[in-house]
Amino acid sequence: MADKVLMKGNEAIAEAAIMAGCRFYFGYPITPQTEVAAYMAKRMPKIGGTFLQAESEIAAINMCIGVASTGKRVMTSSSSPGISLKEEGISYMAGCDLPALIVNVERGGPGLGGIQPSQSDYFQATRGGGHGDYHLFVVAPASVQEMVSLTAHAFNVAEKYRVPAMLLADGTLGQMMEPVSIEGITVEDHDKSWALTGTNCERKHNIINSLSLLPEELEQWNIERYKRYATIEENEPMWEEYMMDDADVCVVAFGIASRVSRNAIKAARAQGVKVGMIRPITLWPFPKKPLLAAADKVKSFVTVELNMGQMVEDVELATRCKRPILMANRVGGCIPTPEQVLEQILAANKLGGEQ
Repeated sequence: MADKVLMKGNEAIAEAAIMAGCRFYFGYPITPQTEVAAYMAKRMPKIGGTFLQAESEIAAINMCIGVASTGKRVMTSSSSPGISLKEEGISYMAGCDLPALIVNVERGGPGLGGIQPSQSDYFQATRGGGHGDYHLFVVAPASVQEMVSLTAHAFNVAEKYRVPAMLLADGTLGQMMEPVSIEGITVEDHDKSWALTGTNCERKHNIINSLSLLPEELEQWNIERYKRYATIEENEPMWEEYMMDDADVCVVAFGIASRVSRNAIKAARAQGVKVGMIRPITLWPFPKKPLLAAADKVKSFVTVELNMGQMVEDVELATRCKRPILMANRVGGCIPTPEQVLEQILAANKLGGEQ
Protein backbone atom coordinates (compact mmCIF):
# COMPACT_ATOMS: atom_id res chain seq x y z
CA MET A 1 0.00 0.00 0.00
CA ALA A 2 1.29 3.44 -0.91
CA ASP A 3 2.63 5.58 1.91
CA LYS A 4 0.39 8.45 2.94
CA VAL A 5 1.32 11.90 4.19
CA LEU A 6 -0.78 14.49 5.98
CA MET A 7 -1.40 17.40 3.62
CA LYS A 8 -3.60 20.46 3.42
CA GLY A 9 -5.94 20.45 0.42
CA ASN A 10 -4.34 23.47 -1.26
CA GLU A 11 -0.86 21.98 -0.91
CA ALA A 12 -2.09 18.61 -2.23
CA ILE A 13 -3.36 20.32 -5.39
CA ALA A 14 0.02 21.94 -5.96
CA GLU A 15 2.04 18.74 -5.41
CA ALA A 16 -0.35 16.74 -7.59
CA ALA A 17 0.05 19.28 -10.39
CA ILE A 18 3.82 18.93 -10.19
CA MET A 19 3.56 15.13 -10.25
CA ALA A 20 1.25 15.46 -13.26
CA GLY A 21 3.95 17.29 -15.21
CA CYS A 22 3.09 20.93 -14.55
CA ARG A 23 6.24 23.05 -14.57
CA PHE A 24 4.69 26.50 -14.94
CA TYR A 25 2.54 28.29 -12.37
CA PHE A 26 1.32 31.89 -12.46
CA GLY A 27 -0.91 33.25 -9.73
CA TYR A 28 -1.77 35.93 -7.23
CA PRO A 29 -2.50 35.49 -3.52
CA ILE A 30 -6.07 35.50 -2.26
CA THR A 31 -7.67 33.67 0.68
CA PRO A 32 -8.53 30.77 0.93
CA GLN A 33 -6.20 29.47 -1.81
CA THR A 34 -2.96 31.30 -1.06
CA GLU A 35 -1.22 28.08 0.06
CA VAL A 36 -1.32 26.81 -3.55
CA ALA A 37 0.86 29.71 -4.65
CA ALA A 38 3.06 29.54 -1.54
CA TYR A 39 3.71 25.83 -2.11
CA MET A 40 4.52 26.38 -5.78
CA ALA A 41 6.90 29.21 -4.85
CA LYS A 42 8.94 26.76 -2.76
CA ARG A 43 8.76 23.70 -5.00
CA MET A 44 9.05 24.99 -8.57
CA PRO A 45 12.62 26.37 -8.34
CA LYS A 46 13.81 23.04 -6.91
CA ILE A 47 12.55 21.03 -9.89
CA GLY A 48 13.52 23.41 -12.70
CA GLY A 49 10.02 24.82 -12.99
CA THR A 50 8.78 28.40 -13.21
CA PHE A 51 6.85 30.19 -10.49
CA LEU A 52 5.79 33.78 -10.95
CA GLN A 53 3.55 35.89 -8.75
CA ALA A 54 1.97 38.10 -11.37
CA GLU A 55 1.05 41.73 -10.83
CA SER A 56 -2.64 40.78 -11.08
CA GLU A 57 -5.02 37.92 -11.77
CA ILE A 58 -5.46 39.28 -15.29
CA ALA A 59 -1.73 39.09 -15.95
CA ALA A 60 -1.55 35.56 -14.51
CA ILE A 61 -4.17 34.08 -16.83
CA ASN A 62 -2.58 35.72 -19.88
CA MET A 63 0.77 34.24 -18.92
CA CYS A 64 -1.00 30.87 -18.85
CA ILE A 65 -2.23 31.47 -22.39
CA GLY A 66 1.35 32.01 -23.53
CA VAL A 67 2.69 28.80 -21.95
CA ALA A 68 -0.35 26.72 -22.99
CA SER A 69 0.30 27.81 -26.60
CA THR A 70 3.63 25.95 -26.47
CA GLY A 71 1.96 22.69 -25.41
CA LYS A 72 3.42 22.76 -21.88
CA ARG A 73 1.33 22.03 -18.79
CA VAL A 74 0.46 25.20 -16.92
CA MET A 75 -1.73 26.05 -13.93
CA THR A 76 -3.13 29.08 -12.18
CA SER A 77 -5.22 29.29 -9.04
CA SER A 78 -7.35 31.85 -7.28
CA SER A 79 -10.56 32.28 -5.32
CA SER A 80 -13.94 33.56 -6.46
CA PRO A 81 -13.40 37.33 -7.13
CA GLY A 82 -9.94 36.52 -8.48
CA ILE A 83 -11.43 34.00 -10.91
CA SER A 84 -13.85 36.69 -12.09
CA LEU A 85 -10.85 38.81 -13.07
CA LYS A 86 -9.44 35.87 -15.03
CA GLU A 87 -12.65 35.20 -16.96
CA GLU A 88 -11.79 37.23 -20.07
CA GLY A 89 -8.51 35.33 -20.37
CA ILE A 90 -10.27 32.00 -19.78
CA SER A 91 -12.67 32.82 -22.62
CA TYR A 92 -9.70 33.63 -24.89
CA MET A 93 -8.10 30.33 -23.84
CA ALA A 94 -11.27 28.43 -24.77
CA GLY A 95 -11.48 30.32 -28.07
CA CYS A 96 -7.88 29.33 -28.87
CA ASP A 97 -8.54 25.69 -27.88
CA LEU A 98 -5.78 25.71 -25.27
CA PRO A 99 -5.52 23.21 -22.38
CA ALA A 100 -4.67 24.48 -18.91
CA LEU A 101 -5.82 23.98 -15.33
CA ILE A 102 -7.56 26.76 -13.41
CA VAL A 103 -8.13 26.13 -9.70
CA ASN A 104 -10.93 27.96 -7.87
CA VAL A 105 -11.01 27.49 -4.10
CA GLU A 106 -14.34 29.23 -3.56
CA ARG A 107 -15.24 31.86 -0.99
CA GLY A 108 -18.52 33.65 -0.38
CA GLY A 109 -19.87 36.39 -2.62
CA PRO A 110 -21.01 38.24 -4.61
CA GLY A 111 -18.47 41.03 -4.63
CA LEU A 112 -15.60 40.70 -2.20
CA GLY A 113 -17.81 38.52 0.02
CA GLY A 114 -15.97 36.74 2.82
CA ILE A 115 -13.16 34.24 3.20
CA GLN A 116 -15.36 31.37 4.39
CA PRO A 117 -16.28 28.40 2.12
CA SER A 118 -18.93 28.58 -0.56
CA GLN A 119 -20.21 26.80 -3.68
CA SER A 120 -21.73 29.90 -5.22
CA ASP A 121 -19.44 29.88 -8.28
CA TYR A 122 -21.25 26.84 -9.71
CA PHE A 123 -22.98 28.84 -12.46
CA GLN A 124 -19.77 30.67 -13.32
CA ALA A 125 -17.86 27.40 -13.70
CA THR A 126 -20.47 25.31 -15.50
CA ARG A 127 -21.90 28.02 -17.78
CA GLY A 128 -18.55 29.32 -19.02
CA GLY A 129 -18.23 32.50 -16.98
CA GLY A 130 -16.70 34.65 -19.69
CA HIS A 131 -18.12 35.78 -23.01
CA GLY A 132 -19.03 33.56 -25.94
CA ASP A 133 -20.14 29.96 -26.39
CA TYR A 134 -17.77 27.65 -24.52
CA HIS A 135 -17.43 25.17 -21.67
CA LEU A 136 -14.77 24.24 -19.16
CA PHE A 137 -14.19 20.68 -18.01
CA VAL A 138 -15.08 21.08 -14.32
CA VAL A 139 -14.22 18.65 -11.51
CA ALA A 140 -15.37 18.94 -7.88
CA PRO A 141 -13.34 17.00 -5.27
CA ALA A 142 -14.88 15.92 -1.97
CA SER A 143 -11.66 14.99 -0.15
CA VAL A 144 -8.00 15.93 -0.09
CA GLN A 145 -7.21 12.64 -1.84
CA GLU A 146 -9.55 13.64 -4.66
CA MET A 147 -7.77 16.99 -4.80
CA VAL A 148 -4.79 14.91 -5.91
CA SER A 149 -6.46 12.49 -8.32
CA LEU A 150 -8.74 15.06 -9.96
CA THR A 151 -5.92 17.56 -10.46
CA ALA A 152 -4.05 14.98 -12.52
CA HIS A 153 -7.20 13.85 -14.30
CA ALA A 154 -8.14 17.42 -15.21
CA PHE A 155 -4.75 17.98 -16.86
CA ASN A 156 -5.15 14.78 -18.89
CA VAL A 157 -8.69 15.59 -20.06
CA ALA A 158 -7.75 19.19 -20.87
CA GLU A 159 -4.98 18.01 -23.18
CA LYS A 160 -7.02 15.20 -24.70
CA TYR A 161 -9.75 17.55 -25.92
CA ARG A 162 -7.82 20.86 -26.00
CA VAL A 163 -10.09 22.60 -23.48
CA PRO A 164 -9.38 24.57 -20.31
CA ALA A 165 -10.21 22.62 -17.15
CA MET A 166 -11.26 23.89 -13.74
CA LEU A 167 -10.92 22.26 -10.35
CA LEU A 168 -13.74 23.72 -8.26
CA ALA A 169 -13.31 23.29 -4.51
CA ASP A 170 -14.79 25.13 -1.56
CA GLY A 171 -12.63 26.83 1.05
CA THR A 172 -13.15 24.04 3.58
CA LEU A 173 -11.46 21.48 1.34
CA GLY A 174 -8.65 23.89 0.54
CA GLN A 175 -7.84 24.34 4.24
CA MET A 176 -8.62 20.79 5.40
CA MET A 177 -5.80 18.38 6.25
CA GLU A 178 -6.13 14.64 5.52
CA PRO A 179 -3.79 11.71 4.84
CA VAL A 180 -3.14 11.39 1.09
CA SER A 181 -1.06 9.37 -1.31
CA ILE A 182 0.60 11.27 -4.16
CA GLU A 183 1.75 8.07 -5.89
CA GLY A 184 0.09 6.48 -8.89
CA ILE A 185 -0.54 9.65 -10.91
CA THR A 186 -0.85 8.93 -14.62
CA VAL A 187 0.50 11.46 -17.11
CA GLU A 188 -1.14 10.84 -20.47
CA ASP A 189 0.64 11.71 -23.71
CA HIS A 190 -1.60 13.51 -26.20
CA ASP A 191 -0.99 15.01 -29.63
CA LYS A 192 0.78 18.39 -29.50
CA SER A 193 1.26 18.95 -33.21
CA TRP A 194 -0.79 22.15 -32.87
CA ALA A 195 1.64 23.76 -30.42
CA LEU A 196 3.92 26.75 -31.05
CA THR A 197 7.33 25.11 -30.70
CA GLY A 198 9.24 26.56 -33.64
CA THR A 199 9.15 24.97 -37.09
CA ASN A 200 12.88 24.65 -37.87
CA CYS A 201 11.57 24.93 -41.45
CA GLU A 202 10.27 21.36 -41.18
CA ARG A 203 6.51 22.05 -41.07
CA LYS A 204 4.02 24.78 -41.78
CA HIS A 205 3.56 27.47 -39.18
CA ASN A 206 1.02 26.83 -36.42
CA ILE A 207 -1.32 29.71 -35.67
CA ILE A 208 -3.22 29.99 -32.39
CA ASN A 209 -5.95 32.56 -32.60
CA SER A 210 -9.53 33.20 -31.47
CA LEU A 211 -10.24 36.11 -33.84
CA SER A 212 -12.14 35.80 -37.09
CA LEU A 213 -13.73 38.67 -38.99
CA LEU A 214 -15.61 36.21 -41.19
CA PRO A 215 -18.94 35.23 -39.55
CA GLU A 216 -19.12 31.90 -41.38
CA GLU A 217 -15.60 30.97 -40.29
CA LEU A 218 -16.23 31.87 -36.65
CA GLU A 219 -19.50 29.96 -36.76
CA GLN A 220 -17.68 26.87 -38.01
CA TRP A 221 -15.08 27.16 -35.23
CA ASN A 222 -17.88 27.14 -32.67
CA ILE A 223 -19.64 24.22 -34.33
CA GLU A 224 -16.43 22.17 -34.35
CA ARG A 225 -15.77 23.01 -30.70
CA TYR A 226 -19.25 21.88 -29.71
CA LYS A 227 -18.73 18.59 -31.49
CA ARG A 228 -15.81 18.07 -29.11
CA TYR A 229 -18.01 19.09 -26.18
CA ALA A 230 -20.57 16.46 -27.22
CA THR A 231 -17.83 13.81 -27.08
CA ILE A 232 -16.82 15.02 -23.61
CA GLU A 233 -20.46 14.85 -22.45
CA GLU A 234 -20.68 11.28 -23.71
CA ASN A 235 -17.37 9.97 -22.38
CA GLU A 236 -16.23 12.01 -19.39
CA PRO A 237 -19.02 12.40 -16.77
CA MET A 238 -17.98 11.13 -13.33
CA TRP A 239 -20.12 10.46 -10.28
CA GLU A 240 -20.38 8.34 -7.14
CA GLU A 241 -23.49 6.49 -5.92
CA TYR A 242 -24.00 5.90 -2.21
CA MET A 243 -26.76 3.62 -0.83
CA MET A 244 -28.84 4.05 -3.99
CA ASP A 245 -29.83 0.39 -4.49
CA ASP A 246 -33.13 0.66 -2.62
CA ALA A 247 -33.45 4.43 -2.19
CA ASP A 248 -36.80 6.22 -2.19
CA VAL A 249 -35.11 9.61 -1.75
CA CYS A 250 -32.00 10.69 -3.65
CA VAL A 251 -29.69 13.34 -2.24
CA VAL A 252 -27.54 15.19 -4.78
CA ALA A 253 -24.50 16.99 -3.37
CA PHE A 254 -20.88 17.71 -4.27
CA GLY A 255 -17.77 18.79 -2.43
CA ILE A 256 -18.02 19.39 1.32
CA ALA A 257 -21.83 19.29 1.10
CA SER A 258 -21.65 15.61 0.12
CA ARG A 259 -19.68 14.78 3.27
CA VAL A 260 -22.28 16.45 5.47
CA SER A 261 -24.98 14.61 3.52
CA ARG A 262 -23.47 11.19 4.29
CA ASN A 263 -24.05 11.74 8.01
CA ALA A 264 -27.62 12.84 7.35
CA ILE A 265 -28.24 9.78 5.17
CA LYS A 266 -27.03 7.46 7.92
CA ALA A 267 -29.30 9.21 10.42
CA ALA A 268 -32.28 8.94 8.06
CA ARG A 269 -31.59 5.24 7.47
CA ALA A 270 -31.57 4.74 11.23
CA GLN A 271 -35.13 6.13 11.21
CA GLY A 272 -36.19 3.72 8.49
CA VAL A 273 -36.06 6.17 5.57
CA LYS A 274 -34.54 4.65 2.43
CA VAL A 275 -32.27 7.38 1.14
CA GLY A 276 -29.11 7.43 -0.94
CA MET A 277 -26.92 9.92 -2.74
CA ILE A 278 -25.58 10.62 -6.21
CA ARG A 279 -22.48 12.79 -5.93
CA PRO A 280 -21.46 14.60 -9.12
CA ILE A 281 -17.67 14.52 -9.49
CA THR A 282 -17.73 16.34 -12.81
CA LEU A 283 -19.97 19.40 -12.71
CA TRP A 284 -19.50 19.86 -16.44
CA PRO A 285 -20.24 17.51 -18.01
CA PHE A 286 -23.00 16.99 -15.45
CA PRO A 287 -23.88 13.30 -14.80
CA LYS A 288 -27.33 13.46 -16.37
CA LYS A 289 -27.77 9.75 -17.15
CA PRO A 290 -27.61 8.36 -13.57
CA LEU A 291 -29.92 11.11 -12.32
CA LEU A 292 -32.47 10.44 -15.05
CA ALA A 293 -32.31 6.74 -14.23
CA ALA A 294 -32.78 7.55 -10.54
CA ALA A 295 -35.85 9.64 -11.36
CA ASP A 296 -37.58 6.45 -12.56
CA LYS A 297 -36.96 4.74 -9.19
CA VAL A 298 -37.02 7.29 -6.38
CA LYS A 299 -39.95 9.34 -5.10
CA SER A 300 -38.12 12.63 -4.59
CA PHE A 301 -34.76 14.44 -4.57
CA VAL A 302 -32.89 16.72 -2.17
CA THR A 303 -30.03 18.92 -3.33
CA VAL A 304 -27.52 20.11 -0.73
CA GLU A 305 -25.62 23.24 -1.72
CA LEU A 306 -23.61 26.16 -0.34
CA ASN A 307 -25.44 28.66 -2.52
CA MET A 308 -28.92 30.04 -3.15
CA GLY A 309 -29.87 27.24 -5.56
CA GLN A 310 -27.62 26.65 -8.56
CA MET A 311 -26.98 22.92 -9.02
CA VAL A 312 -30.67 22.30 -8.36
CA GLU A 313 -31.37 23.66 -11.85
CA ASP A 314 -29.12 21.01 -13.41
CA VAL A 315 -30.86 18.32 -11.34
CA GLU A 316 -34.22 19.57 -12.63
CA LEU A 317 -32.94 19.46 -16.20
CA ALA A 318 -31.32 16.03 -15.80
CA THR A 319 -34.42 14.47 -14.22
CA ARG A 320 -36.80 16.35 -16.55
CA CYS A 321 -38.75 17.41 -13.45
CA LYS A 322 -40.15 13.88 -13.08
CA ARG A 323 -39.96 14.05 -9.27
CA PRO A 324 -40.22 16.85 -6.66
CA ILE A 325 -36.92 18.38 -5.58
CA LEU A 326 -36.24 20.04 -2.22
CA MET A 327 -33.09 21.88 -1.24
CA ALA A 328 -30.99 22.14 1.92
CA ASN A 329 -28.70 25.14 1.61
CA ARG A 330 -26.65 27.71 3.49
CA VAL A 331 -24.81 30.69 2.03
CA GLY A 332 -22.36 33.42 2.94
CA GLY A 333 -19.75 30.98 4.24
CA CYS A 334 -22.13 28.79 6.29
CA ILE A 335 -22.37 25.01 5.79
CA PRO A 336 -25.61 23.01 6.19
CA THR A 337 -25.60 20.79 9.27
CA PRO A 338 -26.45 17.09 9.08
CA GLU A 339 -29.61 17.93 11.05
CA GLN A 340 -30.72 20.46 8.44
CA VAL A 341 -30.13 17.98 5.64
CA LEU A 342 -31.97 15.26 7.59
CA GLU A 343 -34.95 17.57 8.01
CA GLN A 344 -35.18 18.02 4.24
CA ILE A 345 -34.73 14.29 3.63
CA LEU A 346 -37.66 13.54 5.93
CA ALA A 347 -39.75 16.22 4.22
CA ALA A 348 -38.85 14.84 0.78
CA ASN A 349 -39.75 11.31 1.89
CA LYS A 350 -43.14 12.52 3.07
CA LEU A 351 -43.63 14.58 -0.08
CA GLY A 352 -42.71 11.62 -2.26
CA GLY A 353 -45.24 9.45 -0.48
CA GLU A 354 -47.99 11.90 -1.38
CA GLN A 355 -47.36 11.69 -5.13
